[in-house]
Amino acid sequence: MSLSTAPLAPEVWWAHTSDAHERLLRLLDGQERARNDRFLRKPDRDRHLLGRALARLVLAERAGCAPEEVSFSLRCRSCEEKESAGAERTDGEPHGKPHPEGPARGWEFSVSHSGEWVVLALAEGVPLGVDVERVSEGRDLEGLASYTLGGPELEAWRALGPDERAGAFFGYWSRKEALLKATGHGLSGGLSRVLVSPPHERASLLEWTGVGAPEAVSITDLDRGGEYRAALAALNDRPLRPVVHPPGVAAALLRGAPVSPARPLWRGGGR
Repeated sequence: MSLSTAPLAPEVWWAHTSDAHERLLRLLDGQERARNDRFLRKPDRDRHLLGRALARLVLAERAGCAPEEVSFSLRCRSCEEKESAGAERTDGEPHGKPHPEGPARGWEFSVSHSGEWVVLALAEGVPLGVDVERVSEGRDLEGLASYTLGGPELEAWRALGPDERAGAFFGYWSRKEALLKATGHGLSGGLSRVLVSPPHERASLLEWTGVGAPEAVSITDLDRGGEYRAALAALNDRPLRPVVHPPGVAAALLRGAPVSPARPLWRGGGR
């Protein structure tokens, strides 16, 4: 088996919101702590805190350095495409997909959270996107579906029975957002610009509308129980065989986090 056809094995880490502790704030830089403080609801603060802390700890462990040595630059693919088309950039504060710098440079990661779970995906040298969504029956699914699903997707979704629609909708959403996060577009890229296979079929990209289509992409679903839908995307054509760590592994890593204050590490807008 050649390297080009060998499965890609990204690591996937799951953390439960019960693992959040204020001591982890020491792992965040000044901008991250300021953003954490702006969340009004504790569940939102806990999810943000866990995502940032877990990313820095896992990257430090894989890069063989201290968490304080892990820094990030932010790049927004959508803003870069607008600039290349002649539009003036009005970014405001640095934003976009974080890319590790320093000793962790060359690693790629993605973080998502919903409900009681935070998920981190990690690989070396291959851009990734991960997304988890808690299935919510009470939302206006018809309204959401009408502007997030493309024509064939919407037709297939409406053909489902009422008891299947909620899970299927969030299955579509998680696949689409994982893909857009892998490319660096994020939700600003527009969920309707990509068509993916129906949730009851093997995950794949069917169509990309507009500029910025990836040359190759692999998508797979992740299992977080019936109440959630999750997906992982990577920008290559190798089959995905993720190595999924049990939640207890992330919990142990977070409990053992060093308590020394982190230096201001966030670098905005690097290209």
